[in-house]
Amino acid sequence: MPRSKHSESRSRSKSTSPRRKSKKDKSYRRKSRSKSRSPVKRRSPSPSSYRRKRNKRSRSRSPSVDRFGRTVTKKADKRRDESSRQEEMEKQRKLRAAERQKMIVEEEVAKKVEEMVAKRVEEELAKRKDEIEQEVLRRVEEAKSVMEKQILEEFEKKRSEEQEFQQKKEEQERKERERLEKIIDSKNAEIDEIKHKLAEERLTMVAEKRRLIEEKRNAEEEMKKQEKRAQEVILNKTKSARPKLSFGFRSKDGF
Repeated sequence: MPRSKHSESRSRSKSTSPRRKSKKDKSYRRKSRSKSRSPVKRRSPSPSSYRRKRNKRSRSRSPSVDRFGRTVTKKADKRRDESSRQEEMEKQRKLRAAERQKMIVEEEVAKKVEEMVAKRVEEELAKRKDEIEQEVLRRVEEAKSVMEKQILEEFEKKRSEEQEFQQKKEEQERKERERLEKIIDSKNAEIDEIKHKLAEERLTMVAEKRRLIEEKRNAEEEMKKQEKRAQEVILNKTKSARPKLSFGFRSKDGF
């Protein structure tokens, strides 16, 4: 039978722990010390020896300790602790085994239930195959009609929106065209008025120019007449007052 870890540790602790001193060894050492003492001179106990004795007493009263500083218990207590520990370990092992068995059973039950449900569903589906196909077709047709209705509604909505947009656009273009036509008419009226004023001014300028030309021509004719009268007056005066002159050529030496 294989030894447990606890028994091995217990054997190691027994082997490594210091041996307890028996009563025989103590009495033998006490007798040897009494024999070795000299009867002639007896020394008074010093403070250091008194301190050592007190430490020995305290160590003898305290429980035995191993080299690791652990208190060494009795074998019966150790056996009892070991048996209780083994019982607890066995109990825990049985509990874990029971839990594993329970989990295995639960998994098998769940698997069987799942298989039964799948089989039942498959049987029900096989029974209701025609009904399901008809229901699927009905729902497909219904969804198709709903989609067609939605598409038609969406198309009508878009068409009405486009018509409304086109009407608004045409109305806006018409208003803009009327506004531009009014502006053009007003500008044409202004241009016609300016042209009329320019024509009137041009006629006025032409008439003024003709008048000035006529006045200039009349003034020139009047000046010519006055010059002619003045020349005639001058000529008449010179004829009456001036002697007759002879227009002959003289030589240079005679001058």
